[in-house]
Amino acid sequence: MRNGMHHDRERCLRAVRSKDARFDGWFFTAVLTTRIYCRPSCPAVPPKPENMTFHPSAAACQQAGFRACKRCRPDTSPGSPEWNHRADLVARAMRLIADGVVDREGVPGLAVRLGYSTRQIERQLLGELGAGPLALARAQRAQTARLLIETTALPMAEIAFAAGFSSIRTFNDTVREVFALSPSELRDRLPRTTAMAPGALSLRLPFRAPLNPDNLFGHLAATAVPGVEEWRDGAYRRTLRLPFGHGIVALTPQADHIACRLTLSDMRDLPVAISRCRRMLDLDADPVAVDGQLRTDPVLAPLVDKAPGRRVPRTVDEAEFAVRAVLGQQVSTAAARTHAARLVTAHGEPVHDREGGLTHLFPAPEALAALDPATLAMPRTRRTTFATLVRRLADGSLHLGVESDWEDSRARLLSLPGFGPWTVDVIAMRALGDPDAFLPTDLGIRRAAQGLGLPSTPAALTARAAAWRPWRAYAVQYLWATDGHPINFLPV
Repeated sequence: MRNGMHHDRERCLRAVRSKDARFDGWFFTAVLTTRIYCRPSCPAVPPKPENMTFHPSAAACQQAGFRACKRCRPDTSPGSPEWNHRADLVARAMRLIADGVVDREGVPGLAVRLGYSTRQIERQLLGELGAGPLALARAQRAQTARLLIETTALPMAEIAFAAGFSSIRTFNDTVREVFALSPSELRDRLPRTTAMAPGALSLRLPFRAPLNPDNLFGHLAATAVPGVEEWRDGAYRRTLRLPFGHGIVALTPQADHIACRLTLSDMRDLPVAISRCRRMLDLDADPVAVDGQLRTDPVLAPLVDKAPGRRVPRTVDEAEFAVRAVLGQQVSTAAARTHAARLVTAHGEPVHDREGGLTHLFPAPEALAALDPATLAMPRTRRTTFATLVRRLADGSLHLGVESDWEDSRARLLSLPGFGPWTVDVIAMRALGDPDAFLPTDLGIRRAAQGLGLPSTPAALTARAAAWRPWRAYAVQYLWATDGHPINFLPV
């Protein structure tokens, strides 16, 4: 566990001296003589130890008067894994800030979603990250602005608006303060690129190595709902429902990044779209910590050594995934896709895809709550489960989002008719993002356990899996990978 690592000066110094990219995003190095801040792996010659201070976030560096290094571009570091594997107030707040809530609803809106006062949230974020929610959101706006400046030909006024700035002046001042260059100077430093389609962006999503793309993209492609998702030309593509409009994303695994091509109906959705794609691909995970823990088990160690860096395939829409989990209860992957495709065709919102075969957004809970359950081709008890879920999602009595309290959400889901441990835990793992979610009743897990000589009954396997905590969701990926199911292979 590296929480608060910036306080461990000797460890930070070692990471900077060795230019260890595994620590990028865990902390930032601020150089007192140059007044710049860097990622630990910055290729520049490390400064003298007495000239370095360490901060937990880019926002904290900016608040302390440091500007971003032009060479290592610290704002493009992977995000801190802390916000993905924790469920406390700070982690939930950071997930919401990344999802753009402060820009859309302000700090009071953040507080309402979390159920705490603004003062409590400010105090906890300042204590752990050295910056409050406004400063953290400002740092994200600066990063979005730089991305738009460097990857589009949009006029600066449109970029300021899309990045969430209240005025052109604030945009200019922030960019100059954070990057020590004006917006025009940032753009002039780059070679001219060929024009892209309106609303289209191409960017790189960084991650901590290693990353094994097989089960990650294999799972997404094998379970893809026609019209909403597809595998085309080596990329996973899907439609996105976003706060200001819709989008289409194409994600292609590369050796040291994920190539991301986004088409947005409203550029204000850029930071949210990026955040959700990173979350879906689990790109902020720390594979060294995860695999290191799982390797301590002699049964799992060979599986990890054979293909390290497996991620947990997640989702861009928690409510959508919950609906699909119900559709997939006790049926094959193909049957679940068929059920979902029928809902999409009948109730999804049409979109135009100029580059592929995507046709719809997945139906919103409100649209699904309005349909007649009797029209669904599924057993009566599952129709009841489906109808109850979409009604609760539509009326707000059940909310599944990045800020969800994992244990509270589990309890609420278990109270619904037809929701047993498997359905709840698969939602906890892939929608809520709980890294310790476990599926001891899953048929594939039980088969894998039996083949490896592990206990195969749910109670005994759960007891055996205690040694894998807090990463049991990742152990699930390694166990699933012992099977020849298409979810475990990168499509060709």
